[in-house]
Amino acid sequence: MEYIKKTFLYLILLFVLAACSAKKDTISSRNYHAFTSYFNILFNGEEAFEKGIQAINEGYKDDWFKQLPIEPIVFDDRKTAIPILKKALPGARFSINKKTEINKETKNESPFSRAEEKAVKAIQMHGMNIDGLERNGQIDDAYLLLGKARYYSQRFVPAVEAFNYVIANYPNASLIAETKIWRAKASIRMDNEELAIETMKLLLVVKDTLELDFDPEIIEQANTALAMAYIKSDSLQNAKKHLILATRTRRNIEQAARNMFVLGQMYAKENKKDSAAVVFNQLTAFKDAPKKYKIHANIALAKNTFNDSISSDILNRLEKLIDNRDNRPYLDQLYYQVAVLHEEKDSVGLAVSYYNKSLRAKTQEAQQKSFTYEGLGNLYFRDSEYQLANSYYDSVLKVALDTIDLRVRRVKRKSKNLASLIKFEEVVAVNDSILRIASLSKAEQTAFFQKYINKLKNADEEAAQLKLNQIAFGGTASTLTSSNKGKWYFYNSQSLGFGKTDFQKVWGNRKLEDNWRWSEKASFGRKSKDSETVAVKDMRHDLDSYLATIPILKEEIDSLKTHRNQALYELGLIYKEQFKNPKLAIQRLERVATLQPKKELVLPINWHLYQAHKDLGDVAKASFYENIILTEYPKTVFAQIIKNPEEKATTAVKVNELANLYKEFYYLYKNEEYIETVDRINEVLPEVGDSKLMPKFELLKTFAIGKYLDKEAYKKALEFVAVNYGNMDEGKKAKEILKQLAK
Repeated sequence: MEYIKKTFLYLILLFVLAACSAKKDTISSRNYHAFTSYFNILFNGEEAFEKGIQAINEGYKDDWFKQLPIEPIVFDDRKTAIPILKKALPGARFSINKKTEINKETKNESPFSRAEEKAVKAIQMHGMNIDGLERNGQIDDAYLLLGKARYYSQRFVPAVEAFNYVIANYPNASLIAETKIWRAKASIRMDNEELAIETMKLLLVVKDTLELDFDPEIIEQANTALAMAYIKSDSLQNAKKHLILATRTRRNIEQAARNMFVLGQMYAKENKKDSAAVVFNQLTAFKDAPKKYKIHANIALAKNTFNDSISSDILNRLEKLIDNRDNRPYLDQLYYQVAVLHEEKDSVGLAVSYYNKSLRAKTQEAQQKSFTYEGLGNLYFRDSEYQLANSYYDSVLKVALDTIDLRVRRVKRKSKNLASLIKFEEVVAVNDSILRIASLSKAEQTAFFQKYINKLKNADEEAAQLKLNQIAFGGTASTLTSSNKGKWYFYNSQSLGFGKTDFQKVWGNRKLEDNWRWSEKASFGRKSKDSETVAVKDMRHDLDSYLATIPILKEEIDSLKTHRNQALYELGLIYKEQFKNPKLAIQRLERVATLQPKKELVLPINWHLYQAHKDLGDVAKASFYENIILTEYPKTVFAQIIKNPEEKATTAVKVNELANLYKEFYYLYKNEEYIETVDRINEVLPEVGDSKLMPKFELLKTFAIGKYLDKEAYKKALEFVAVNYGNMDEGKKAKEILKQLAK
């Protein structure tokens, strides 16, 4: 009887299995394979796919200082390779080889590779392609999942094949519109945005013509894909149009918020601040939008204010966001933008305070930090505190992630220009200090250095006491379990013993007397190796070593003065020519004029002071230096320029003709025809005018003068080039030659 029951059960099981065969088009087979393909396989694949999407969203770092991409993912273009296979026509049947297609290498399995594996498994095990028609309603979902997984794995050609299979074999499926959107996105990634635009337009036009009832989310996706394609093809007006359409219904909250932010950025880039403000305000009012978009929409509003009343309102709004503890992850960015608003209102103190708050924020990111350092650097640069500004510019270069970015390169150039300025400022400060001390009497020098030494000793004593306290109380921390816990240090026997031992290790045995910490104090009793080390003379406290460094010889003092005067002159040129700061230029140049500079500097100093006062509109001072040049140096080029200010060079000679002339004169120079070279250059100089080749002509003329005239004539010609073209290569070359001639 038992045997009969088992046989009967086996027969029923075989019958059910035969009825559910993938080769038979029966109701039970279709339902069985649809049910098992989804709940046994596809469900897990879709779960893996969603985990992959979540990981991308969490791992992607937006650069809020640049326009965001519509899709928050970065693909490596080098990996977008199209395999050399025979072309698959759109709509061609897509098949899978059951023996080779399943990915068996799961060592580095990602969520998307797992999703792909599940999709392939569902197709292979539960596909019911009978007489050219697929009878399992879940297989189109499997192919769509397969294509999307390949898309995120950056395998766009196989992804398009999967999408094409769905489109060719399931033209009436509910997911056909979504599949076409994904195929368009894959086309965009393969730089075929024209095809993507055509297919998306056709999809939306067909929908309108046939009055199909598309889900609003499909409309959003299609318009988002169109916006991506138009941005890729630099058709920004069309991109904005479709971003507006994509944000009407906002079914996909994350993508809708992102689309709105990108739209606002595009308006801001076109300097349409009112339109940008409208979009960003809508985003801040978007109740369900992710916080990061709402916070940065408020920051973007601050960047796009166009009057003081709106600026004040935005400032109050940002202050409220700062006070909200939930916004702590964004404090660095909020503080930075508040600082910018205060800077625009000329509240420099508040701006500096908020910039520093941004730097101290725990959430500080490298990109944001680089902008904050630059903001502080620009503030100090504007206030002519160039040394402090340069320290912040150096910090920008240290933390900047993209060193080839135009902004970073600009900061690098600024820092490089400031480096020479700082070097000369240091020369002036150091030499002034040494010369001031050298001018004191012996008694005054002794008193000066003794005061400095006493200050050092007091600082050393305070540091030693602090260290001793740290050692002593560090000992109490290790004896918290003792019976003396909670007692004052000197009543705690264990702590006191620990402190005494550590004191002797550091200081040895010391007498109970004043100034016991001084290294000159000898220890008594048994001398340890440590105490002998402490007794070594500290040269920082040695008066004689300081006095010995003061220059005494006249040659040394004169050399210090010469270097200081040269540095002051160079500073005057840098402030005047590079940083366009005539006030500081006048300060440095007027000072060096009173310090008996070298003879060859006197004329250039007066010339630059004349130009600087003229730039400031100080007619009286400019006239003073003009009279000096005209009376004391009437035959110089500078005097001729002052006498004939209205004389302008003609532009009859074209740039290419000037270049040819320069080559001709250069060959004359190489052929040692120096006098003719000078004469020919003098003839064409009025025609050269303000051309960029003028410095080259002048330097070539100077070299020719140096070949047949005396040293003084050569030096005067070099000085003219160095003064008038100091920031150009020719001027720098002239300066180098002058330095060599002065040796």
